[in-house]
Order: sequence, then C-alpha cells, then structure tokens
Amino acid sequence: MNQIGTATPESVLNDPLKTQFETFIDEHRAGLSACLDGLTEEQARRTLVASPTTLLGLVKHATFVERVWFDEAITCRSRREIGIPDTPGESFLLTDEDSIDTVRRAHREACAASRRAAADLQLDDLLRGNRRGPLPLRWVYLHMLRELAQHCGHADILREQILTPAPRTGL
Repeated sequence: MNQIGTATPESVLNDPLKTQFETFIDEHRAGLSACLDGLTEEQARRTLVASPTTLLGLVKHATFVERVWFDEAITCRSRREIGIPDTPGESFLLTDEDSIDTVRRAHREACAASRRAAADLQLDDLLRGNRRGPLPLRWVYLHMLRELAQHCGHADILREQILTPAPRTGL
C-alpha cells in the first residue's frame, strides 16, 4: 500500500504507464518517509557520514526535490517564490525547528501538491520551468524514481547503522 491508496506496483501492471509511474513514485515516497518510523529526534538527526546527510535531512531534501520537480518545473515559479533553497546541498541542512513531525508533514504536503500539479498532465507534456530547459513529464517521473530510489538506499544504510548495535570486540 502507498500513501494515496491501495495501489501497488503489482496491482497496476496493466494500467496506463502514467499510473504505473505514479504508483512506483508513491511507493518510494512512502518508503523514504518510513525511514523515520520509531526513531527518536536524536537518532533522526544523527550524522554518520562525512556529509550533512541524516535520516531527517534525507526526508527534508526529498521535500525540496518534490518542490523543484513539481512546483518549479510545472508552475515556472522561482525557488525564492516557492520558499526553497537555491541548491540541493542546502536542502539537507536542519534547523532547530525541524523535527520528525514537521519534516514529515512538509514532505506529505509537498507530495500531495506534486500529485495535484501533475494530475492533468500527460507523460509527453513539456514542463518549462526547469533550469535544464523544457522536459517532458515522463523524464521528470524517471528522474524522481532515480532520486527517490537512491535516497531510500541511503536511508536503509543509515537506519541500519542507527538501529544495529556495533559488534562487540573482545579478547
């Protein structure tokens, strides 16, 4: 099950390609949000790699990505107008106001806005607001799948590091 209903990749096998893309994207959106399940605020903010990547930061970044690809690209509004950072790297940075609840809420809202923005579009419709130039919705969906899949993998590894006790060494 994904965030918007009972569709699973298996259940949409014979559905239109757009429905298949949306189902896979929603599955990855839900998976990334689920990386925060059962964690404390400290665990969600824990830095385990050299970059500022944290589990909470990954979900915050995914919110930025949603807004870039489904707000900026579709509406042609600037990042300043949308209220998002200029660069992807900045989108991982956490503030004191960021919590599991606030970041998840922003992510859910961004995903819902993305679905609404793309609802009436066809896969070959061109989105004119991206910095790369006009791109078809199909390309954006493929890019989102790649982006979300990468970050779900990052989240799996970070979560495993947080929840798995270090092996005991002893003589």
